[in-house]
Amino acid sequence: MGKYVIAGNWKMNKTPAEATALIEEIKPLVKDAACDVVVGVPFIDIPAALEATKGSNIGVAAQNCYWEKSGAFTGEISTAMLNELGCTYVVLGHSERRQYHGETNAYINKKIKKALAAGICPIYCIGETLEQRQGGEL
Repeated sequence: MGKYVIAGNWKMNKTPAEATALIEEIKPLVKDAACDVVVGVPFIDIPAALEATKGSNIGVAAQNCYWEKSGAFTGEISTAMLNELGCTYVVLGHSERRQYHGETNAYINKKIKKALAAGICPIYCIGETLEQRQGGEL
């Protein structure tokens, strides 16, 4: 059986200073958690979040990555970039990325394979919309 993970995706919220403050609030609340605790922060917050979580049981996840190592992919983040920062998780398959950016399971699969090859633990989102969830579609 796999391990349990509780992860919170912060979406496009929190500046680096706000992320640090929130992590400081969260740390005592989860210090004895019997599962992995992960915060999925915006890319700009990753360095601050990694610093704030040092010595704690909280992991930091990027909210996305790309399957190419480098190149003319404006706005994308490579797994090499995440590795250099020390980011050990990445959240993939968000419902928003599926809905607003047309990401498919095949597209997300490329990202998952790249993350695994880079030693980054992917957190795969089923990606349902609120309407689908409430309608029992997924």
